[in-house]
Amino acid sequence: MNLSRLILFGAVSYLQGKGCKKPLCPIPVMPAVMSSARVARGASARAPARAPGRQSSRCSPLSRSRVYASSETVTDDSLAALNIKYAIPGSVEFVEGREGLPAVKLTHACGASAEVYLFGGCVMSWKQATGDEVLYVRPDAKFDKSKPISGGMPHCFPQFGPGEMQQHGFARNLDWEVSSTSADVNPDDKDPCVEITLRDNEYTRAMWDHAFELHYSITLHGEELQTEYRVINTGDKPFSFQAALHSYFEVVNIKLAAVEGLGGMKYLDKVADAENPPTKEMPNGTLTFAGPVDSVFENSPSEVSLLVGNGAGIALQQTGFTDTIVWTPWEDMPDCYESFCCVENAKAVKPVTLDPNDTWNATTRFAVYTA
Repeated sequence: MNLSRLILFGAVSYLQGKGCKKPLCPIPVMPAVMSSARVARGASARAPARAPGRQSSRCSPLSRSRVYASSETVTDDSLAALNIKYAIPGSVEFVEGREGLPAVKLTHACGASAEVYLFGGCVMSWKQATGDEVLYVRPDAKFDKSKPISGGMPHCFPQFGPGEMQQHGFARNLDWEVSSTSADVNPDDKDPCVEITLRDNEYTRAMWDHAFELHYSITLHGEELQTEYRVINTGDKPFSFQAALHSYFEVVNIKLAAVEGLGGMKYLDKVADAENPPTKEMPNGTLTFAGPVDSVFENSPSEVSLLVGNGAGIALQQTGFTDTIVWTPWEDMPDCYESFCCVENAKAVKPVTLDPNDTWNATTRFAVYTA
């Protein structure tokens, strides 16, 4: 990733084009719904503003001027069928990913793009208008469904880390369904969006016996990547869960990278003891890297930043995800550790408990800026 080009032609040009006087505009809290005029595919014709717990689509249109495909779930997962039902010319397209895995590609008018694999519901690519990649995929990543994809933005749900079920839960190694797509037509720059959904099935209930829906929407707002995460208890008994976006970001070199916004905070040090991590306090200032780090910051700020090593930074804003995890494996992964840093939005320390018919929401916004 040529981040110096990204700074000059990507982040600055886009942000200044939006009227920023500083390298990065303050990112407002993501609204619960998109703007009222859209082109939409696959969304229900009944789509009022969503109240808490309503199972409406993140990409649903909210005005009377709508273009629809049918609202039933696609059972034929071929690219042709997905494109017929959900594609929006110039904004949303279904393509063949690595080793033939189906993916949805979002393209913004400014030139930014994102790719989301249906296997694992994983955002695999987020590129700026220059074509520079922001995310990182490890060289040992598998794309044959034999294991979760190692890179991009994998899910951790309904468990974070090790526990009673497989590491990080099951959401990252199952196929997700497409629920809807849309492209915002006001203002002029269309904001492409896809919502994908994971529901309980025989496989999930064998290890976690609960009925649920997990709705995950991914939107490009200019060069920003935005997500919304909704967990719905569709069963008749309460359940508790953890959730995280295990985001891999490309850096120039981990030894030059730093995380801002966590200074003075307490954290669980999983490098010291993975099973019973001690609580420590980070010194004021930035978090830098000189060895392995696996730190869980509870009740972290709504915004932290990753400095990638040459003047560019990535701002991570969130609502609902109360924790931040910072991870580098260091020399445990000698072939790639220098090239990435994981900064993860999570609800990990204190699980969420949902009663029947209740909903939990979380949002993220990621933006590249000049440090």
